[in-house]
Amino acid sequence: MEISKTYQPKDVEERWYSFWEKNNFFYADNLSSKEPFSIVIPPPNITGYLHMGHALNNTLQDIIIRTKRMQGYNALWIPGTDHAGIATQNVVEKELKKQNIKREELGREEFIKRVWEWREQYGNQIIQQLKRLGCSCDWSRLRFTMDEGLSKAVREVFITLYEEGLIYQDNYIVNWCPRCHTALSDIEVEHKETFGKLYYLKYPLVYNPQEYIVVATTRPETMLGDTAVAINPNDERYRSLLGQKALLPILKREIPIISDSFVDPSFGTGAVKVTPAHDPNDFEIGKRHSLEEINILNKDATLNSNAGHYKDLDRFHARQKLLKDLEELNFIEKTEDYKYSIGHCYRCHTVVEPYLSKQWFVNMKSLADSAIKAVKENETTFIPKSWEKTYFEWMYNIKDWCISRQIWWGHRIPVWYCSNCNNTIVSRTDIKECPKCMSKNIKQDEDVLDTWFSSSLWPFSTLGFPENTKDLETFYPTSVLSTGFDIIFFWVARMIMMGLKFQNKVPFKKVYIHALIKDACGQKMSKSSGNVIDPIEIIDKFGTDALRFTLAIMAIQGRDILLSQERIKGYRHFCNKIWNATRFILMNTKDFNNITLDIPDKLTLADRWIISKANQLIDKVTISIESYQFNEASQALYDFIWHEFCDWYIELAKINLNNEKRRQTQIVLLKVLCDILKLLHPFMPFITEEIWCNLPIRNKEESIMISPWPKSLPSIIKESSIQDMNYLKEVITLIRNLLWEMDISPKTAVKVILKTTNLKKLQLLQDHTSYIKGLITISKIEISKDLEKPKHSVSTALGELKIFLPLEGIIDFQKEKVRLGKEIQKIEKELGGIRVKLNNKEFLNKAKEEVVKEQQQLEEEFLQKKEHLETHLKVVEESINKI
Repeated sequence: MEISKTYQPKDVEERWYSFWEKNNFFYADNLSSKEPFSIVIPPPNITGYLHMGHALNNTLQDIIIRTKRMQGYNALWIPGTDHAGIATQNVVEKELKKQNIKREELGREEFIKRVWEWREQYGNQIIQQLKRLGCSCDWSRLRFTMDEGLSKAVREVFITLYEEGLIYQDNYIVNWCPRCHTALSDIEVEHKETFGKLYYLKYPLVYNPQEYIVVATTRPETMLGDTAVAINPNDERYRSLLGQKALLPILKREIPIISDSFVDPSFGTGAVKVTPAHDPNDFEIGKRHSLEEINILNKDATLNSNAGHYKDLDRFHARQKLLKDLEELNFIEKTEDYKYSIGHCYRCHTVVEPYLSKQWFVNMKSLADSAIKAVKENETTFIPKSWEKTYFEWMYNIKDWCISRQIWWGHRIPVWYCSNCNNTIVSRTDIKECPKCMSKNIKQDEDVLDTWFSSSLWPFSTLGFPENTKDLETFYPTSVLSTGFDIIFFWVARMIMMGLKFQNKVPFKKVYIHALIKDACGQKMSKSSGNVIDPIEIIDKFGTDALRFTLAIMAIQGRDILLSQERIKGYRHFCNKIWNATRFILMNTKDFNNITLDIPDKLTLADRWIISKANQLIDKVTISIESYQFNEASQALYDFIWHEFCDWYIELAKINLNNEKRRQTQIVLLKVLCDILKLLHPFMPFITEEIWCNLPIRNKEESIMISPWPKSLPSIIKESSIQDMNYLKEVITLIRNLLWEMDISPKTAVKVILKTTNLKKLQLLQDHTSYIKGLITISKIEISKDLEKPKHSVSTALGELKIFLPLEGIIDFQKEKVRLGKEIQKIEKELGGIRVKLNNKEFLNKAKEEVVKEQQQLEEEFLQKKEHLETHLKVVEESINKI
């Protein structure tokens, strides 16, 4: 069979993906007797498009699942998407805004209807993009966090936790986003360092308005909600003021001066204003001292009627007006520059406000204890293990989870309130009347659940919970979760807690934390920076396999990926290398049709070497994938295919394809190619499938993805053959280097003289002169024990072996003298630049260790090269003198 001259990804990718889907190769049978292996996809948001983070994570998951499928496991990869409450509502609201429509004008039901319509139109876009990436998910099990089954699971979990007292409602300080109009959990708030001001405000004392106590704050507008001034009970400076009252400037409200051990005497003046409704720490102080909670903010962060004449002003506008008023009334003692952290909404990046409101919470302590124990006892392990420290730090300091959100899109909280008898009903099914008084005057809670609530159930809700399904029995717990470090708190920890609570088992045995993708300069990719690399554009330009292989080979555990199009382009060339090698093999096996690949008994040294190396490769790739060292697996494949199979074995095979060893050479070529394709398939599914279908082999599977994973045979690995072949490769390489150093064209026929007293090496060289002649243009080769140096020869050595290259009649000695002199001058100039750096103490102190080592290595390489060229120059000068 024959394939086209060049590999064109666009011609094959869609065709093969459709073939795989049509033949149900991604399907996992829950009745299979095979050992199960399962993964749940981290569900991308329906608002999303495929970015490089998705491309990396899903490539790695696909490598795992394709490998396991070929290894004979009943491999299931469950796909799905997340409803992404806040994000999706924001997107749809923006679309409505273009039509000058506000969601409030539509009403809740109509707005939700519009969101579902939007989801139907755009929500599966990322699914199609995942297919373009080659993801072999079982699409018959595609789930959505708001589909009927998952909605049932969410309600069951809520009710169960509520009935056990683990879900409760309370007035509490929450992180409030004025833009999204909803509460945020602590981990949904992004804190950014800010340079602001610390304002020292004077609060007059009621008993003597000429005296005052000074408090420091970064948010002066919140003073309008102050209900106390607090000092530390051990602070002697203010002991005489305890029990007194201060007069709140502007509003002239009398507030008590209290003591609380939380107050830090070193902050500001040691006296702090207490605003229970607008600061989480003040809220706790207020609870301890039964202080009034005065909310001064509306939900959009404008001030309300409790703020006096600042009512309806935006919080920041109010701040400026208030500061001006305080200045005019002499209530500001001083202002200082101050660096502090401000929380922002993780979705819209608006500055959040601590805000007092009634919210639903999950009591996390008991759930966290079991999840901590599970990881400590290795029921779930993190890879790399260092991420367990991050997990434990958060779990040991866990706070109750605020799960209510004041938006419309999401799982509505299954709680109803009866206006007739004030009954609160929590129900697994929607209700029409109060079960206590039979009144139909009932109203469901307006809030929806945090998106992460439904996501935390993902590993078992996707398998059929709350029903006891065969899928759940077969595939839970899942085998591994692959995800990013940034959602260890949001998602991973919560899934472990919920899995243990509702299935009595951890949801996954391993958690692989993948790298973060940055640009080539190490900067985070963002639209504003203009450095985003779009994976779909890359696929269109270089093909899916080139992108996948690039991501895999750069996925080093614990290290960021610095991605560039140049790297991807380089691995596109690797695809071409594989394609061209295959074309050569197929062109030379046209007479080899429908034959089995039984390895012959009689093999050449090169045959034994490449078969041994191929078996070592099988072990290396298999072990590396098992240990999630995707970079090591792909690097091993790259090195073997390019530098051993293509550069050496195929070149040597050309010698025997034209003699009596043709058939055995064909078998070895095809056998090794088959193993390569199978090992490479999880990384490069499309090109391997295209080649596989063209191989002239009897009884091969209809698709490479259902062919068995290669198994190494220790008996086939011949270390002596590897050593002998490596020796011959080094000899050939040294001869090539000599030709290059002397600027002799590879096409020029040269005489080569090899001399050694090692009889074993001597015999090896004599038995395989055909290898040397086959890879170098040689007019004559002499091999002997005689160590006398031939005239006019440059030389190099490999242990006891001396390699001579006679130059007379090959080069012009005068011209070569000039050329070598110039080359040595260039090297001396390079060395000068390197030594300037290495002798610079500032460079040595400031540069990274690897940069310094790189310069030292370059210095060593240039010194060796200079020494070689000086030796050659000496030979040339001696030859000139003797001629």
